[in-house]
Amino acid sequence: MQLVLATNNRDKIREIKHLLEDLPATLLTADDFLDFPDPEETGITLVENAILKARAIARFTEHAALADDSGLEVDALGGAPGVYSSRYAGEHVTYKDNYTKLLREMAGVPEQQRTARFRCVMAIVWEDSSVETVEGVAEGMITTAVQGDQGFGYDPVFFYPPLNKRFSEMTLEEKNQVSHRGKALQAARELIIRRLSRERG
Repeated sequence: MQLVLATNNRDKIREIKHLLEDLPATLLTADDFLDFPDPEETGITLVENAILKARAIARFTEHAALADDSGLEVDALGGAPGVYSSRYAGEHVTYKDNYTKLLREMAGVPEQQRTARFRCVMAIVWEDSSVETVEGVAEGMITTAVQGDQGFGYDPVFFYPPLNKRFSEMTLEEKNQVSHRGKALQAARELIIRRLSRERG
């Protein structure tokens, strides 16, 4: 099986490869193709965006494709930034721009009201054009200060109580055990393994 990771985000590619590289499947990335597209995320839900990206890349490469869409849902902000997490501070912004805006929006919110969750939806579009989706969720808190140098995105301000650490303070192994993307990837692994079993008859 050849499976294309439908993203241009190298941080995501690193996390996804870490959990899938032991499978008997060839993982392809943007580096394996000329003019690899970057589909516009026009959906209004994580599910819509994940499927949209996987479909576009499956069509372009003519291989099965796996895409994810992730969002941070902050209760004190009514679930924002949600589906707009990657462009919360505007288009073509840095991770720091986004979490700096978040901390500004959360200024003065007491600790017990800083609850939030990361949500990740993964979609696989198979070569027969059928689609399967899975989801992972990680519950935590938004901190008042930035700390840690691992991870990416909002990791420096997302505190995960069970491990008493921010995501940015975890090793890749630790994060993949408990994160929204790690949980979704574990479920995606099962889909891939089932598909491989079926194909081998």
